[in-house]
Amino acid sequence: MAKPIPTIPYIKGYPIKPQTIITSGEVLFTTGDGDNIRPNQQQCEAYGYHYNKETGTCSAFNFTSNLSRNLINENNEIQGAGNVTAGGTNNTYIMGDANITHGATRNNIIIGSNNEIVRGVNRAFVFGHLGEATTTNSLVIGGNANEDNVGERQSMQLMYGRQTTDASTVDSYLNNTSGSYLEVPDNTAMYFHADVLAVRVGGSGAGAAGDYKSWVERGVVINKSGTLSIERERDTIKGSGTTTGWQPTGAVSGTNFTIQVKASNNMIVEWALNITFTQIKTGVTL
Repeated sequence: MAKPIPTIPYIKGYPIKPQTIITSGEVLFTTGDGDNIRPNQQQCEAYGYHYNKETGTCSAFNFTSNLSRNLINENNEIQGAGNVTAGGTNNTYIMGDANITHGATRNNIIIGSNNEIVRGVNRAFVFGHLGEATTTNSLVIGGNANEDNVGERQSMQLMYGRQTTDASTVDSYLNNTSGSYLEVPDNTAMYFHADVLAVRVGGSGAGAAGDYKSWVERGVVINKSGTLSIERERDTIKGSGTTTGWQPTGAVSGTNFTIQVKASNNMIVEWALNITFTQIKTGVTL
């Protein structure tokens, strides 16, 4: 069964745009005349979908027989016209018009118009116009005009975390999940502001459990055609106890953003990082 995609504005320089998602997950495009067209790789990926070079198809999600039972949409509440929930959207509330969930998602909220939640993202809250949730456990505010692209101007809030046990400098992780990071899209700039708190919970080193320190780590990360760079600074806010050598530092690896953290030997320290991003997804080659 095919599901029409709500009105999506044409991306500048592209004569076609998504029209329909069929049961297999394939996305068919149109020139505006109601026709069904298979896009090329550049056209497919420009709209945020996955292109399979072997089959020449553009997909919102990957279909296998093992996923068939998960493609049933259950326990969703939808208010408004033109909203689309791709297969496997569960426990989701949508109030507004022309919003999209791209499937295999659950426990999300969308309020507004022309917002999107990408495939596999859970527990996200998207509010506003043309906002795009790409990360589980995130808050997104889309602040766009009708002629803007999805995610062109938006704010995102999410959490990183880590436990440290020595003086090594290590990555903190998105949602405190090992190996998980925010990926910065191509040709996108993000100002980040991280409220960072570290609390000692154990260890035999000097000081005691309950020692703490806090900082603001901030700066700009920018992805110029696949090359990510960062400019950053740090302010110490308040601390108590033995915290010598503790610090966070914004960092990048490939196209991933993280904040590295460092404490001291023989100390078990828990880290929580509340990070707000202000994003411009330019739509042009930087």
